[in-house]
Amino acid sequence: MRIRQIMQNSVESFINALESYRGRDKVIRTLCYGSQLVGGVLAGKNSQSSLGKSLLLFSAQLSDCRTTLRLFDDLSMLAYSTGYGLGASEEDALVRWMSILNNVADQLYYPCEHIAWAADAELIKTKSDRWWVLSTGLWGISLILSILRSIRSIQILKRKSQTCQRSASAESREEAFSEKAVLQRQIRGEVFSILSSLADLSNAVHWMPPGFLWAGRFPPWLVGLMGTTSSLIGLLQMSSGDQGACS
Repeated sequence: MRIRQIMQNSVESFINALESYRGRDKVIRTLCYGSQLVGGVLAGKNSQSSLGKSLLLFSAQLSDCRTTLRLFDDLSMLAYSTGYGLGASEEDALVRWMSILNNVADQLYYPCEHIAWAADAELIKTKSDRWWVLSTGLWGISLILSILRSIRSIQILKRKSQTCQRSASAESREEAFSEKAVLQRQIRGEVFSILSSLADLSNAVHWMPPGFLWAGRFPPWLVGLMGTTSSLIGLLQMSSGDQGACS
């Protein structure tokens, strides 16, 4: 009976994810990279594997699907960037400026990718290569900023955790313990964000022009592994609720 309830809850969570744009994108992303991982492994063992080739083709189609859907993300990203503004609500100046630069990189990423997509679709007459490189570079910059911001956030959260513990009186010890537990969950969330961004960053470097670090050296299964790792972390973070902090 308990197993049935767990399965029912899992199906409901999956359906709820598919009903939202962000949730659907994360599911498609996971399927995309998961298919590339399995297809790459099968094709690596047997280059004539029809299943491996089919999975790699399926992965490519899902990737194209996500690229097309991102044509409509500019305004939502602009709304987010405008809402964040100069980050007046942020307590830390480093976090604020890294977030602002991150938003700028993300905002510029979309039109660059759109131009590359339009060039490949022969809607405009220009070479897509340089635009793909530029969009990938902006993605990489965004990921680096996200990693640095998470590292800084962990430092701040650790200081808050120590402050909560030191300032707690005997009467408020239970409340301080609860606040510390919340902060520890937030720290774990930032650690997972770093791992996710590092996995994506490894793929971003792989897609840069040959000669740049390890660009072009990843086999398909490794690209799939990095992307699947990042995608599963994203699904896990989406399923967890927002956590409060000790101010």
